[in-house]
Amino acid sequence: MNQMTLLVLQLVGIGLVFYFLIIRPQGQARKRAETMLSAIKKGDEIVTAGGIVGRVKEVKDARLVIESGTATLLIERARVVRVGDQAAPGAVA
Repeated sequence: MNQMTLLVLQLVGIGLVFYFLIIRPQGQARKRAETMLSAIKKGDEIVTAGGIVGRVKEVKDARLVIESGTATLLIERARVVRVGDQAAPGAVA
């Protein structure tokens, strides 16, 4: 083998390592998070990225109306990091 072939094989190997250790797991985590967020329904207990804990009163397209204590809040669905005991992948809750 000449040096050019060896260099190409090393670059391909590095690319495969990056794909299987970084890119693919992130894609799978993103899909799990999207599935979790799309499955939110009325009555679910959620935690937001800001730490607000509440129960879903109404589900709109990209927003949720939640009740937290005595307050009723309108939040973005994307800010939810936990639904019940199921945490979003990579979320710190």
